[in-house]
Amino acid sequence: MIQEPPTALPRELLNDEEMRRALETHDFGTVFRRAKSHAGISYSRIAAECDIKPDRVGTLAKGQGTITTFDKILQIADALRIPGHMVGLAPRPWESSELPAHANDPQMGPPSLRRRTVLQAATSTGLAAAFPALTRPPEPKHVSVEDVVRMRRRAARLRRLDETLGGGDTYRVYLGEYQATKALLRDSVFTPESRRGTVSLLAEQAQQAGWAAFDGGQQTQAESLYEESQHAAREAGDADLLANAYAFLAYQAADRNVAVEMAATSCSTITPTTPSSVRALLHERMAWACAIAGQPHRVEQALDAARYALDERQNGEPERDWAAWVDETELDIMTGRCWTELRRPLRAVPVLTRALDRYDDHHARDKALYLSWLADAYLAAGEVEEAAAVTNRALDLSIGVASVRPRQRLAPVLDQLRQHQGLGVVQDVLKRATA
Repeated sequence: MIQEPPTALPRELLNDEEMRRALETHDFGTVFRRAKSHAGISYSRIAAECDIKPDRVGTLAKGQGTITTFDKILQIADALRIPGHMVGLAPRPWESSELPAHANDPQMGPPSLRRRTVLQAATSTGLAAAFPALTRPPEPKHVSVEDVVRMRRRAARLRRLDETLGGGDTYRVYLGEYQATKALLRDSVFTPESRRGTVSLLAEQAQQAGWAAFDGGQQTQAESLYEESQHAAREAGDADLLANAYAFLAYQAADRNVAVEMAATSCSTITPTTPSSVRALLHERMAWACAIAGQPHRVEQALDAARYALDERQNGEPERDWAAWVDETELDIMTGRCWTELRRPLRAVPVLTRALDRYDDHHARDKALYLSWLADAYLAAGEVEEAAAVTNRALDLSIGVASVRPRQRLAPVLDQLRQHQGLGVVQDVLKRATA
């Protein structure tokens, strides 16, 4: 039996109520602080075992900063021998099995290095095992077209989680589904049609997982998943999903000209058979890329094309579930966002106000985001008090949302408001933002 590493947290500390709450919420600052004070584990030892810089451990222990990347959570949990269920993971490999026989071999390197090597091998060969267990029907050994339809329905149900939860909550779920489909493609038998449908589903799941990664602040993972989606969509011959993969990559591209080129490529795939909602989605993302690049004429053209696509939508028209959320309200919001980015507040404020009046607070993350553009537009128009009131509302909605984007979007708005600290309403919002 392999002994626990010297950094393992004692059972009594793991059973402590404060520690359990900290682990559930990924408050590793509290975990490190209590590990030092109650288990006698130094910050330097924690840093070495968890592969974190010593000064970073100290900063976290002071309550400054957070750990949000999935890989780092895995690494900390395994280094400190924290059971998977306490940090929202499935049981870790070491909970039910021993390390390989060579694990105690001194030639294999120090324990911390060996644990990292084992962890990397586990995540590269069986990543789905690390995710929260979702109830899944038995996977068929011979996959039929009917099985693909069933799996698509499951993907559609899980996609609804994104309406109320942020990527920090959903990323592991969506990535686990993607990994399960990859395993199915590797291990099962297909007809040509069922394989094509399953590869198309894989492309769709990669996009959903990529979106959750992007929303949770994991840009590199998001880009990798979007590129995986491109390959799968191309293999499946799914032009709609291939176009959407290009649109996603354009959405997060740092180079504005590259973003416009990618968005234009996505729109170039549109054919007479492309569903209306997909056409509208691709055109509105083209509008956004052009807005960021400062091209108002192309913005107007793309927005007009998106609205024309929605106007053409007919009852009973075949839909792609991943684009079904695009409607007139969403297009109005994108219109307002584009005009805000182009510093045209007189055009942005009315359309954003009307759209947000129709937008339910139930969608807290998205509404907080969209309010940030309205606040920005008010500032551009010189309406500081209105901007402060809208910012305050956005801060309200962003509380507890597992997404980095609302706060990222509000940061430049708050910077602009600091120029007006003499106003009481601005002082209140700035105090609220730092609370």
